[in-house]
Amino acid sequence: MAGKTNPKSLMIHVDAVKKGKLVFEDAFGGVARMILNAGIQKITVKGKTTYQFDLFSQGKKHLVGMYDEINSFVSFVKDASEGGSSREMAFVLVGEPGNGKTFFVDYLCARYREFLSVPHNRKYTFRFIHLDQLGGYGKIDFIESQTYEDPMILAMSLCETQDQTKEFFSKKFKFTDKQIEDLYDKYRPLGACSAYIFNQIREYTNNDITKMLSFIEITPVPLIESLGTITGKYPAKDKITSSAVDLLGEESIQRLLHISDSNNPYRFDLRRGALARVAGGGIHFCDEIYKNKKDLVQVYLGVIQNRMIEMDGFKWPIDTLIIATSNNSEFDTFLSEKEEAPIVDRCRICYVAHNTDYKIQTLLTEYAIGTDTKRSLDSKVLHQDPNLNYAASVGVVLTRLPRSDKLTPIEIMKLAAGEVAGEKSLKTLAELIDMLNQDTDITRRFGQKGMGQRNLGRAVQLLLESSETNEGQCMFALDIFKALERTVLDYVQEPSDRAKFKEDLKIARGLYRERIMTEMFNAYMDEPLAIKKDVFNYVNMIIGVDAEHLGPDMMWKYKDPQTGDLKAIKIDERYIKNVEERLGLKTEEQRASFRNSIRKIYGQKLSVDANYDFMDNLELVKAITDVRLKSDIAGAGSLIGALANRTNEENQKLYDRMIYTMNEKLGYCRTCAQKTIEYFCTQEDDK
Repeated sequence: MAGKTNPKSLMIHVDAVKKGKLVFEDAFGGVARMILNAGIQKITVKGKTTYQFDLFSQGKKHLVGMYDEINSFVSFVKDASEGGSSREMAFVLVGEPGNGKTFFVDYLCARYREFLSVPHNRKYTFRFIHLDQLGGYGKIDFIESQTYEDPMILAMSLCETQDQTKEFFSKKFKFTDKQIEDLYDKYRPLGACSAYIFNQIREYTNNDITKMLSFIEITPVPLIESLGTITGKYPAKDKITSSAVDLLGEESIQRLLHISDSNNPYRFDLRRGALARVAGGGIHFCDEIYKNKKDLVQVYLGVIQNRMIEMDGFKWPIDTLIIATSNNSEFDTFLSEKEEAPIVDRCRICYVAHNTDYKIQTLLTEYAIGTDTKRSLDSKVLHQDPNLNYAASVGVVLTRLPRSDKLTPIEIMKLAAGEVAGEKSLKTLAELIDMLNQDTDITRRFGQKGMGQRNLGRAVQLLLESSETNEGQCMFALDIFKALERTVLDYVQEPSDRAKFKEDLKIARGLYRERIMTEMFNAYMDEPLAIKKDVFNYVNMIIGVDAEHLGPDMMWKYKDPQTGDLKAIKIDERYIKNVEERLGLKTEEQRASFRNSIRKIYGQKLSVDANYDFMDNLELVKAITDVRLKSDIAGAGSLIGALANRTNEENQKLYDRMIYTMNEKLGYCRTCAQKTIEYFCTQEDDK
């Protein structure tokens, strides 16, 4: 039965490959084609141009950030697919626990299985049938290629010599010389058992190709994840239970009972090992490679370099992309043993850093919190404070950033996220990253130390189990800082790291405080975007203040970049001056310099992104919030006083109205609205 997607005949398969209906490529070629065909975007990250590969941004739970690591991997696979030195190497991801190494490999494997499930990309192998005619195989009815060799590998060994096979391709299928040359570029010999059995068939049929083909059946390679075919994982085991058998296979007593010739290499059961199951263009994932005992690492050395499974002098060539992971401490221990240098020499080491972009971190924080509805211990639905994600993201990202004399932690955080940080430029951050990345101690490089995704997950667990969360039926943002501090105390061993992380969490609380000031102003104004509008008013005023056609009424007309409509604004010089005083700009020169920087940002950012809103300029937002709170409410202190002291009816009305706005327009529940106002009324974390 010869179908298009499941051809049973070798000749039909070869013809389908020639016509382009099926693909014959190795693992590197397949993975490279899968990634590059999905699409590429050119982006700027931390002041440097890099590429974003669309394949890694697909699906509900996709990879977040990891731009440098993904670029390294794509470059590695592309080089290997083009016959470069990467063909004889393994790709090893080294980094702190909980920064996404295993998630990266699992995601890649899942996408690769999806890619191969498309009929055009499907992997096929062959089996030898009618073994009863050959004799010597007992009750074994058929034998499948143990390493899932491609039928084209068998086709290239069809005749006794390569020249005869090339001539056969040319006559039978009308292959051109160029097509034959391209085909034989991917040539590799048959594995020991396939070659042995095929030779028996050749002798039995007296080299009659038509008769030989009747012993061959083409079959698709199973894509079942749990079988470990196409994508397989070998986790490091302890020294007693692990052995080379887990990787390579072993002699099978069961087969020896059927096979009469004791020299037949089919007596070895290769599928008992993890490598043979991915040997037909698959991905082999070795988790924590350097935790394995030395003799197993030596096995990997042979496999990585030669791409060959060897047992008792028999050889089975394999076509596999080998990816491994390791944490920093295991890798350092391994490197300290100088005699192990050859294995590291055969690995392309890629150091994986934590994510240091707090905007991107919000997606990772969503993963840690979970998308399902959270419930309290007594099964009541838990509300999520609208500031929770921001508080958690800023908290963990600050722990991952280094200390610097040139930049403050907040400036590093903002620049790493591509935001404005006063006068400081991305060049300063790029220089800092380059300087740190020269350090031979990996853990001192940019983003290598800090609270990982697992630590964030633990903090969320602590938040969920706390009595405050369960009683109030709300995951209140301020409580995440206590949970993160508890995680630092319990899981960070190094005293210097612990002290730094606690300091970073204090800075994060200060940022949360500033966000709450903005939120309270929005609630007071009964307008979710009140502060954003005021920021834009200030920006438009300083652009219009020097306009030539500005009349004595100080009215200035401008075109709204977001809507394209013509709008008018009255320029209030006293308001501009108040904002600039709040920013600490005392002299005319300082004011002029600041205004020019805002105008420059306006010109640069809005030409690229019409929705840019200046809300990332925290100093400006804070200054405008303070000015508005002072002028509208005669000082933030009096708003605090009014909300804290609700003995008179007017204050109670203000409190109730703000609670209502927070509930209805800003996404708060009654618990987190009350707690946020309570926090606003204290002097806690006020810088």
